[in-house]
Order: sequence, then C-alpha cells, then structure tokens
Amino acid sequence: MRTSRIAATTLISALLIAYGFNQLLIPHKMISGGVSGITMIVGYATGLNIGWLYFILNVPVLIWGWRVLGLRFVSWSLVAVIATTVFMQLIPVKALVADLTLGAVFGGVVVGFGSGLALRAGSSSGGFDIIAAIVTRKRDISIGMLIFVLNGTVIAALGFLTNDWDVALFSLLSIFTTGKIIDLIHINHVKMTAFIVTSQTEAMREALIPLYRGVTVIRTRGGYTNTEYDMLMTVTTRYELNELRKIITATDPKAFVNIVETVGVLGDFRKPAL
Repeated sequence: MRTSRIAATTLISALLIAYGFNQLLIPHKMISGGVSGITMIVGYATGLNIGWLYFILNVPVLIWGWRVLGLRFVSWSLVAVIATTVFMQLIPVKALVADLTLGAVFGGVVVGFGSGLALRAGSSSGGFDIIAAIVTRKRDISIGMLIFVLNGTVIAALGFLTNDWDVALFSLLSIFTTGKIIDLIHINHVKMTAFIVTSQTEAMREALIPLYRGVTVIRTRGGYTNTEYDMLMTVTTRYELNELRKIITATDPKAFVNIVETVGVLGDFRKPAL
C-alpha cells in the first residue's frame, strides 16, 4: 500500500474513532475500554481533557510497540493517535442519539470500523490494539476477540469500582461490537487453503514462491479424461487471497482452483505483516 494511501486511511480511521468517542460514547459516560477507556474514567473523574489524556497514556504503549513491532508500524500508529487527539478537540462532545443501546452499538461499529481500517492499513489506533498486535504475532488468535478480552477486563473493573453496572454493561456491549467489526475488516488471521490443478506446474510453482507460502505439489489424474495433472496446495490468509488469485489467473487462466477456509494450521506458518 502506497504511503499516501496509508496516510489517508489512517486519517479516516482517526476521524471515525474520534467521532465515535465524542458523539456516541462520551456523552453517555460510556467507556470504550483499554487505554481509551482508562482515559475516559480519569476524564470523567477529574474533568481533564480526554483527548490529551488519550495521547499521554498511549506514549508508553507506543514505545513498547516500537521495540517489538518495528518503527514503520508504530510510526503510523503515532500518526493515528495524534490525529485522533486532534479530531477529538475539533468534534463537539454531543450525543448523536439519546438511547444508550443505540449509542453503545453504533459507537462500537464506528470505533471498530476506524480501528479495523488502521490495522488493515498497517498501523493501529494505539492502546490495546498494539498490545493485541504484539500478542497475536506470537499466537495465532483473533485480534478482535483478544482486544475484547483485554478491554472487558477494564470494564469489569469499572463495574466493581463504581457499582454502576448499567453503564459498564452497555460499554461492554460497545466493546464486543467493536471487536466483531475489527475482525470483519482486519482478516489477517483467517486462513485459506487453495488447491490448484494446472498443466503449468513449474510456472505456477515459481509464481507462487514470492508469496513466501509453502507449496506442495501433488500428482492427480482426471476422473473423466484420465489425464494426469499436478495439483499445487498452498495455505494463505484471506487478506492475501486477492494477490493469490491474480497470480493464478496470470500464470494459467485455465487452472481449476478450489479455495476453502481452513479451521487451523499446525506447524510453521509465517504470520503476515501487520
């Protein structure tokens, strides 16, 4: 993805997150969870600016992310955090809807869509997104659900501390929605297996090698024609599937391809770049 496209996507994601905070969650005293949730709790209690607190508390998380995930990822995450902070100063804190349920659900949708866009572009909205990205690099689990678990812990703590379970549970609903939306957009963890039957075995094998995915060549025979072919099997991610389709079509337009979703993978499977 080109730099200008990443920058535009990052700014759009920051705008969506700030809008979800200021128009759907904060007016109802709800919490988004994670670092942003902690800033909201502090902001509600002290009256301090939530946007600036969001930036300050993200700094140590960004430093950790820089050491583990690399400068490129954290650089764009820093841009996202700064942009979110600025947009939170520009967008008025005013309830878009009066109903708590609508605020929780649509707040989760908007914030989740913004966070998912940032992750798909190669950055993040900071906070627990970075922590989840670090953990999922080592363990093959859903990043959206991991963020939900981390944020849910913060919400549970809020409920016990304030004894206001209505707002806490509505906030949990918002966080769950956010996690599901992130998983719909950020699909690097979803594995797909492609079975490619082709007469251009060597050309197809060489074309697939640059994807850095394992390729297994299996000898097959047509049930009707009795003609022998080779079938290439490779496991990739849904995010990389479009590139795989382009390679197959360009190499052998007549290839027969069966693509199925993979439940799990054992052994060495390279995690895609964030």
